[in-house]
Amino acid sequence: MAEVLVLVDHVDGAVRKPTLELLTLARRVGDPVAVALGAGARETAGVLGEHGAVRVLVAEAAEFGEYLVVPKVDALQAAFGVVAPVAVLVASSAEGKEVAARLALRVGSGVITDATDLEAGEQGPVATQSAFAASFTTRSRVSRGVPVITVKPNSAPVEPAAAAGAVEELAVSFGDAARGTKVTSRTPRESTGRPELTEAAIVVSGGRGVNGAENFPLIEALADSLGAAVGASRAAVDAGWYPHTSQVGQTGKSVSPQLYIASGISGAIQHRAGMQTSKTIVAINKDAEAPIFDLVDYGVVGDLFTVVPQLTEEINTRKG
Repeated sequence: MAEVLVLVDHVDGAVRKPTLELLTLARRVGDPVAVALGAGARETAGVLGEHGAVRVLVAEAAEFGEYLVVPKVDALQAAFGVVAPVAVLVASSAEGKEVAARLALRVGSGVITDATDLEAGEQGPVATQSAFAASFTTRSRVSRGVPVITVKPNSAPVEPAAAAGAVEELAVSFGDAARGTKVTSRTPRESTGRPELTEAAIVVSGGRGVNGAENFPLIEALADSLGAAVGASRAAVDAGWYPHTSQVGQTGKSVSPQLYIASGISGAIQHRAGMQTSKTIVAINKDAEAPIFDLVDYGVVGDLFTVVPQLTEEINTRKG
């Protein structure tokens, strides 16, 4: 059967959820061959094999941790000498999209970014995307070369499927460009105990209607009751009420959770562009004419300062 290269996103051997989703999608078009790079790469093999990887190509050179982006491109290009893939799948992050673009340029292929679904086609894999701030859904395929596709987190379920997961060493030759940008220091992100925003299955966001940083604990309490990540609209971020790293929207982060709850967010196109592909959308807003209600699956017209605490209390009661 045809093989599909999957770039593994892991932290010291702990495989992140988007990679397991990629393996689910990869199995629709071929046999997944995982490419695990950097410190702890060999430790990923067990989990990858449990989720469908027939082979795991491993390279643990120090360059993957010491330099930015290009060493990973070198490794994926080297994998083309071991595998004749029908597609390459990468998680849609800022780094993932840069890796995909550079690889596509090197191997003379087309690239598709921010796919939300993938299926086999007669002339190659067909990817589903949301376009023009999610106003349109498109289905596309690459017409030249091996398609390089980045996929949004939460686009597919994590489905275990036992496979060999055979570990193979991947020989990588690094070019001069690989050492062009060196990492001089790292500062671990302060943990909130909540899921990563772009990977979370549930996101609770607050906007201008929250009316101040002192009121965001209401949003956080609802998120914590659901085990969710916390997001914010651009208006809330620009006002200094919540960190920029939590901004959802066209100039912030793009999310596609199973459940998105928008509290006090009007639904401007800038915000919609970052969350419109969410599977189920709930809005809480006291303005019945707010544009967000044109988009939602469920809408609550009411004061968030009344609705959100009641919702949080009800969820905690049911959990208890």
